[in-house]
Amino acid sequence: MQEGKCDGQHKLALSVGAGNLLGVETTVNPTAPVDSAAASGPRPLSQVIAPDWAEALAAVEPRIHAMGDFLRTEVAQGRTYLPAGENVLAAFKRPLAAVRVLIVGQDPYPTPGHAMGLSFSVQPDVRPIPRSLVNIYQELHDDLGVPLPSNGDLRPWADQGVMLLNRTLTCRPGASDSHAGKGWEEVTEAAIRALVARGGPLVAILWGAKARNLKPLLGDVPIIESAHPSPLSARSGFFGSRPFSRANALLEQQGAQPVDWRLP
Repeated sequence: MQEGKCDGQHKLALSVGAGNLLGVETTVNPTAPVDSAAASGPRPLSQVIAPDWAEALAAVEPRIHAMGDFLRTEVAQGRTYLPAGENVLAAFKRPLAAVRVLIVGQDPYPTPGHAMGLSFSVQPDVRPIPRSLVNIYQELHDDLGVPLPSNGDLRPWADQGVMLLNRTLTCRPGASDSHAGKGWEEVTEAAIRALVARGGPLVAILWGAKARNLKPLLGDVPIIESAHPSPLSARSGFFGSRPFSRANALLEQQGAQPVDWRLP
């Protein structure tokens, strides 16, 4: 699947299959007819994301719909967004109950074809691997002695309960942080509060100032924090921070199984 394809037929965010969360499928032509599936109305969150996440985010469902309206306006004005619509809520597809590590990113990769809805992750065929992820892999190797992964797909981590959550869930192509302050923060902060309220084993990994600003929401959750893995800051405290071994130690202290951080 090609992510973030910048063409005039780009679907409204939050689409899933033939329908979508907001009940609208939009092109850059704002007068284009809405298909019959879309006209049936918004899809409930429970049909789009994991049921326990849908319940936890019920209070911010109106905000999610409002963000869909914002993205529809973007498309109607000839702009596109990343990631592809069906991947905007990808971080919430796996159960809330399964999350044991939270890694917070800033916003999606702004390069078309990179963003896939999970912070720092890209599809297996993306070359070159984004430089921030290259630095994450170097630290993974230095920390645990595992081989450097062959691609940038972090879904094996997500499958083990590592939630890869961006602070802002969309952006314009080529414009990092362009959707900051538009409303996604309300959704992602609600998600973090839900994780804290759930209780149970959890470790938060916060890379960079924007992620570290979330510390007050995390209560007593053990936190591993450092500089961001970006090439601009990785040598200012990210390299040598050993987040992977430290996260596993903190999980084991809470009676949980460690994460197998090795990747293909």
